[in-house]
Amino acid sequence: MSKAIAIDGPAGAGKSTIAKMVAKELGFIYVDTGAMYRAMALYMLKNDIKPEESDKISATCKSADITIKHEDGQQVVYLNGENVNGLIRTEEVGNMASASSVNGDVRAKLVELQQKLAQTTDVVMDGRDIGTVVLPNADAKIYLTASSQVRAKRRFDELTAKGVECDIDVIEKDIIDRDYRDMHREISPLKQAEDAVLVDSSDMTIEEVANTIISIYKEKIE
Repeated sequence: MSKAIAIDGPAGAGKSTIAKMVAKELGFIYVDTGAMYRAMALYMLKNDIKPEESDKISATCKSADITIKHEDGQQVVYLNGENVNGLIRTEEVGNMASASSVNGDVRAKLVELQQKLAQTTDVVMDGRDIGTVVLPNADAKIYLTASSQVRAKRRFDELTAKGVECDIDVIEKDIIDRDYRDMHREISPLKQAEDAVLVDSSDMTIEEVANTIISIYKEKIE
């Protein structure tokens, strides 16, 4: 029987960084749900569908098969059998993903594909609605958060290190606005599942957070 850990939380809480560490430590597959949405967007572009053509997006998404495998220590995204790792990180794909991810049929199809993946392999999945919608029966559910100030500081440090000039107050306002949108959207809003354990990473190192989640998981399965 495959095992699953669901990690939900707001933007900038460090979900993907932590999820990757936990997956590596436990020998699970880290499922990058964002990469799956990008692969779906690539499929739309390959079929000459425009972001505003929502009916065509709804019809076309049904024939996409997207899965994630681990090969030579790296995550590989497959779209209808083709390795698309080198194709999904472009600006065009990102813009299409933004437009197509709000489509209810796209979300339903990807949830189905994510659930299929979790039935056959041990997974760590992160997102906004993993514990509530995608993996409601996950072995361990985590709601990972941090204060908006801490999340803004992390983002500020990240951008500054890349030589990008930015304003920490503007970043924090964007984070607060995004939290509001994520929590109030119509389909699969961000919320803590009733049986999820709240982990606030504001005053913790990445290693401490990962170890906390692994301990929670081990307690749950024992």
